[in-house]
Amino acid sequence: MSTHFFADTSVLLGRSMRHIFRSVDTIITTAITPIALMLLFVYVFGGAIRTDTENYVNYLLPGIMLIAIASGIAYTAVRLFTDMQSGIFERFQSMPIARSSVLWAHVLTSLVANGLSLVIIVLVALLMGFRSSASVLDWLAVAGILALFTLALTWIAIIAGLSAKSVDGAGGFSYPLIFLPFISSAFVPTETMPGPVRWFAENQPVTSIVNTVQDLFAQRPVGSDIWVALAWCLGILIVSYAFATAAYKRQIA
Repeated sequence: MSTHFFADTSVLLGRSMRHIFRSVDTIITTAITPIALMLLFVYVFGGAIRTDTENYVNYLLPGIMLIAIASGIAYTAVRLFTDMQSGIFERFQSMPIARSSVLWAHVLTSLVANGLSLVIIVLVALLMGFRSSASVLDWLAVAGILALFTLALTWIAIIAGLSAKSVDGAGGFSYPLIFLPFISSAFVPTETMPGPVRWFAENQPVTSIVNTVQDLFAQRPVGSDIWVALAWCLGILIVSYAFATAAYKRQIA
């Protein structure tokens, strides 16, 4: 890693963030669909859904946040693909900068942009009646898990951005990730699901993350779910990072 890696990444991050702030509608758009789902499920379906919480929005919010992240990372793939098509990558390669800083700038931009979207969603949830007895440490733990989840999915987005042949292909990979929370404990307890569906829901990464965040918000013991959630996030992160860096090396070779 170049000794100028952090400085180079900071400069490129600033470039990406300027693009974000010049197009704030990207952040708003990322938040709108999850907020619409939250409104729909709380005010239309919420009365028919039985959970262990008095307020359904308290149960629903963690899953909505994961949907927002899965939706938001699609823009990372699109921004990376656009940079590649515009020829900016070739210009970067001719400059004395750390090669890896180009990717890390996109990754950090994704963390910031998704973080802003999540803040908007939490504020709307508060207006809808969301309340939490979580301590500051619990909130920090929630933020850490969501950041790790975002980081893991963002490196998948990097792979899509480097490998796609079109803008639609760059962003389209996220659809299965957006759908995954619907087959988990994000909307209803898994105990209400039929056998095969319940087995899948209980053994995919979203459920353990949702359960952990729900427990942290409610100040309940998190049990083994937090370790399963961390294992999933770290595993996805390590594998996707390895594939992304390999794909990047092929691009710049």
